Amino acid sequence: MELLRQFIDLFLHLDQHLSQIISDYGMWTYAILFLIIFVETGVVVMPFLPGDSLLFVAGAFAAKGDLNVVWLLVLLFVAAFLGDTLNYLIGDYFGPRVFRRDYRFLKREYLLKTQAYYEKHGGKTIIFARFIPIIRTFAPFVAGVGTMKYSKFISYNIIGGILWVGGFVMAGYFFGSLPWVKKYFTFIIFGIILISVIPPIIEVLRQKFGKQPVE
Repeated sequence: MELLRQFIDLFLHLDQHLSQIISDYGMWTYAILFLIIFVETGVVVMPFLPGDSLLFVAGAFAAKGDLNVVWLLVLLFVAAFLGDTLNYLIGDYFGPRVFRRDYRFLKREYLLKTQAYYEKHGGKTIIFARFIPIIRTFAPFVAGVGTMKYSKFISYNIIGGILWVGGFVMAGYFFGSLPWVKKYFTFIIFGIILISVIPPIIEVLRQKFGKQPVE
């Protein structure tokens, strides 16, 4: 329970935690942010790290002059690109056998839902998935399992990385310093998290309460 409380606190008070990191580690903050984004997108068993909200908060600190926005854009794009690439390669190496059963941190249910998402949206899933927690982490892995050739995957990876990193960092950069955003920063972060999880929630509800076949 204590671990869960700390986990929730991390998400809802990212601005305070990032401020402390900048104060304690200075230039190493870029390496820490790089590592978080790389792991969140590149390690299939770590889909619950902050992504969208962290990019927004980092952009807000760049607007204050605590971080360099150009460095953020470049480094975090590289982290996102390399993360998806690693995830794809892991999926390609392990292959379809990962779908046979559940693992401790790798649920077959998540993989099958992501595979279904591919069937619906095709290669654009790599771009769409950037903005959806959990699916963001599983999408490149499933692509590597056999859904997509790497020559096609890399273009979607680049486009998705640019839109995701650029969109959230620049949103934080331009809006994070507004007085009303500062005043309600915690609620803004919570809103970003809530909006990002709406698509998978809708999908789950649609599958559960959707039209049932007539027997």
